[in-house]
Amino acid sequence: MISLSKILEGVSIKQAIGSSDVAVHALCFDSRKVVEGDLFFAVKGTLVDGHTFIDKAVALGAKVVVCERIPTDISGHITYIEVEDAAFSLGLMAANFYDHPSKKLKLVGVTGTNGKTTVATLLYKLFRELGFRVGLLSTVQNKVNEHIIESTHTTPDPISLNELLRNMVSGGCDYCFMEVSSHAVAQHRITGLSFVGGVFTNLTHDHLDFHKTFDAYLRAKKAFFDALPKPAFALVNIDDRNGKVMLQNTEAYHKTYGLKHIADFKGRIVESHFNGMLMQIDTREVWTRLVGAFNAYNLLAAYGVAILLEQDTTRVLTVLSRLTGAEGRFDTLLSANGIVGVVDYAHTSDAVENVLRTIVDLRKGKEQIITVLGCGGDRDKTKRPEMAAVAADLSDKVILTSDNPRSEDPQQIIREMEAGVPVDKKRNVFSITDRYEAIKAAVHLAQSSDIVLIAGKGHEKYQEVMGEKRPFDDKAVLKELFKEIKD
Repeated sequence: MISLSKILEGVSIKQAIGSSDVAVHALCFDSRKVVEGDLFFAVKGTLVDGHTFIDKAVALGAKVVVCERIPTDISGHITYIEVEDAAFSLGLMAANFYDHPSKKLKLVGVTGTNGKTTVATLLYKLFRELGFRVGLLSTVQNKVNEHIIESTHTTPDPISLNELLRNMVSGGCDYCFMEVSSHAVAQHRITGLSFVGGVFTNLTHDHLDFHKTFDAYLRAKKAFFDALPKPAFALVNIDDRNGKVMLQNTEAYHKTYGLKHIADFKGRIVESHFNGMLMQIDTREVWTRLVGAFNAYNLLAAYGVAILLEQDTTRVLTVLSRLTGAEGRFDTLLSANGIVGVVDYAHTSDAVENVLRTIVDLRKGKEQIITVLGCGGDRDKTKRPEMAAVAADLSDKVILTSDNPRSEDPQQIIREMEAGVPVDKKRNVFSITDRYEAIKAAVHLAQSSDIVLIAGKGHEKYQEVMGEKRPFDDKAVLKELFKEIKD
């Protein structure tokens, strides 16, 4: 139990009704989960307004209600706190409730459209091998040292986030590396956290279903850097034209990385193969198990963070040379007859292009590139035709299929993808709604040395259809189909 006065430290209050001498059991913004002694936040969400559930929360035992408008019918034994923005206040109050765990370790946030998961995962693995206790908050999974906590969002809600960080502090963690999504910034999920540094990977069109415009999406990413304090670092990809934008108003000290332009941390790909690449990082050459220019940027970002956190250069490069990336990011498999399978989470046109250009550069002759591609339902529709166009341009054959259709008709999603396929490419583009059958068809079309790319779901172990999560694992399916092939 924690006193309300402690939880309210630093919170701007418009009006308070009731006693401030209250002990709070827990924080909650979901009225269905309220228990006796809780503090309930009436947050306006994208689909529902928490204010409509205040009475339900009180009936279940909430003793304090934080809201943006105090109800007309109030209960005399309840404390009501009126604030300007309940979501913003939730972030501050969650940090207070858990005693500011982000200040008790070194927290680094990674944001951008692509690469967040790989950079955060590389940093987690790197610092674990350097001998530190480390936390990870990512799309794939959250970790407290070696303890895995499955993740449901790229960035958790403020209550879960601060609880996870407190568990990391209790576990003796020195560092935490976390993905920072644009949703998290816009919805104040990271409000109240203290970062020692931030990383910007790149920015391409995504999440316009939520942000509506690219400018709003950019501003959400930039707001993360705007909020970084003076002692922190802001490390940005200088080869992305939005890298400098991220630095415009931040008080953090500026650092850059890149392959093409002059940068504080400079890289160059010397050789590239399906099993890894030789890179020059600053003045040193290092062999890495990761592949592709996009991974060269991810490695540079991880290297830059490590050096900014005062780690030894030689040790950092030595460890980086043996690390693998995040699950479902350019995972490669080989069939008995030499077909190369690649499973990747690419779910934007830019990510699909990056993966396919890497494959094009790696193929040695006239091997076919066969791409299986889907787009998620209830998400940014503008990228559907763009992703299909890129796949058709850079592949020899494309099979459009279902991803996570969610509440949408998968066939309608595929039709929207088909609209982006150029007329001269249509003869090489097929549509198979069932994802298993689509992958099976791609494998049957492939011959020895051909490359089959399964894009869109990567690490995910499910398909979401009409609110139901059904087991489905691209990599497991590909392994199963490869086993059926004779040498």
